[in-house]
Amino acid sequence: QVQLVESGGGLVQAGGSLRLSCTASGSISRFNVMGWYRQAPGKQRELVAVKASGGGNTNYADSVKGRFTISRDNAENTVYLQMNSLKPEDTAVYYCKLAAMTGYDYWGQGTQVTVSS
Repeated sequence: QVQLVESGGGLVQAGGSLRLSCTASGSISRFNVMGWYRQAPGKQRELVAVKASGGGNTNYADSVKGRFTISRDNAENTVYLQMNSLKPEDTAVYYCKLAAMTGYDYWGQGTQVTVSS
């Protein structure tokens, strides 16, 4: 079993920055992909950014490229999302996800990010 704990959400004005953190604990496979998804009211959950372990591939949604940066501390099983130049359309609940080698996906409880105009 894997548990994910997120932190760092909040309220920020447009143009501001926030940093999200997600730490995984439990039976974590050596290879995994960790990342962030978000879900705005009335919309489907969408990928924001993901990064494989061991310095592997990174993938960003087009809407956040150049503004958001995902990074990992594999020793601490932690993934970060630095969000700069935030826009009102970035407002959503942000979820951390760990995709394990077993094919099972683990999700965090979500953290609210609200960007005011």
